[in-house]
Amino acid sequence: MVLQENSSLSGPATANNRLRVVELFAGVGGFRLGLEGWEGKSALSGYRMPLRGRNEGGYDVVWSNQWEPSTKRQHANEVYEARWPKAHHCGDDIGTVPTEDIPNHDLLVGGFPCQDYSVATTLKNSKGLRGKKGVLWWQIERILREKGDSAPRYLFLENVDRLLKSPSSQRGRDFAIMLASLSDLGYAVEWRVVNAADYGMPQRRRRIFFMGYKKGTPEFELLQRDQGQQASFEESVMGQAFPIQPVRPGTVLAGQLEGSLEELSKTFNAEKRSAISPFQKSGVMVNRVYWTTDVISEWDGSFATLGDVLQPNKEVDASFKIDKESLERWKYLKGSKREPRTNKALGYTYMFSEGALAFPDPIDRPSRTIITGEGGASPSRTKHAVKQGRTLRRLTPIELERLNMFPDDHTRLEGVSDGRRAFFMGNALVVGIIERVGTALLESINVSSACHEIKRPTV
Repeated sequence: MVLQENSSLSGPATANNRLRVVELFAGVGGFRLGLEGWEGKSALSGYRMPLRGRNEGGYDVVWSNQWEPSTKRQHANEVYEARWPKAHHCGDDIGTVPTEDIPNHDLLVGGFPCQDYSVATTLKNSKGLRGKKGVLWWQIERILREKGDSAPRYLFLENVDRLLKSPSSQRGRDFAIMLASLSDLGYAVEWRVVNAADYGMPQRRRRIFFMGYKKGTPEFELLQRDQGQQASFEESVMGQAFPIQPVRPGTVLAGQLEGSLEELSKTFNAEKRSAISPFQKSGVMVNRVYWTTDVISEWDGSFATLGDVLQPNKEVDASFKIDKESLERWKYLKGSKREPRTNKALGYTYMFSEGALAFPDPIDRPSRTIITGEGGASPSRTKHAVKQGRTLRRLTPIELERLNMFPDDHTRLEGVSDGRRAFFMGNALVVGIIERVGTALLESINVSSACHEIKRPTV
């Protein structure tokens, strides 16, 4: 099968009929694992079965980038290079990488950091408005803009769900700027807030995923044709990857992104000082017009639990066990509180209160969200603790990897501590989410190609 070239888009895929992928902000390779699999095997099968459709089409990561500005040693980069030693991988600050050094590709993916995305005029930039220095969203925009006619046909991006309502002073402004800038670059967009546990995965991890479709792709045409109608949410790539209950009539809200990027940055949702963002959990945007609604997941498969990922106690090092000396501190931190505290800097006393968290964590349901502070032996309110038999203990690096559907010991590397491995998983995404979207995109390409009698990769 041959993926035919369209000169108005980004050119042909790789010679082996697979879509070319560039992975930005790669971390330890979650997007790559979801699209390529690990040694050809699927995260959704626990790396026991071949990735669906691997032999008939799929994805090749042709270039990747990872750089962490806050650390001298680039631990994530080291893990990535150790797992894919023959990859075309770059460990430099993406802001210093010329666009011409990034190969042309069909799909750009990445989980970019959540920052302040407002724009600013600069006299030094004769090309007009660009974002604040160091804000990594604008590196994505820069690559797409400078690629021009060779920009990728598809985008697949991830962020924390609070992106839809940031900043607090102008709810939704940051996401509005992203949508408008992508529209100006010729993309239609669909987004969805997905909780991995709603689709049978072992962790309650809620993130926003959004897809961009360049003008001329069938996916762009679908969103443009349906104008926020039911098919926009149920028959799109996201709708196929993550089935939902039928969208209720009258619940879809529409809006328009008017003005330049600078004007949006200053005025979007500013006059009302509203505490509510106009962007809901699901939506589509075409030509700067957006339609958005809340949706309810629909899943008839099995559900994984925290207990499903636990190692037998005999495999767990004694350092992960919670000893009697620290148990009371664990109980205090996990418990409910209402107590006076003093702000030493400002010199006033206030009443602090918080509710209780389950201790130990229940193992008959999906886990709570992993955060970056999961590692280390010290007692913590946010770290997981489980009870197996008579043993009360913390989660191991392998168990944290399994909660994000990574292969066992994916992050194990000499010189990389267990705490750092936990930090990786706090920053990572659930690999099964990426696999489902990647499969749905291939199916969309295949169906639209069949309708036009053009051979495309199948799944």
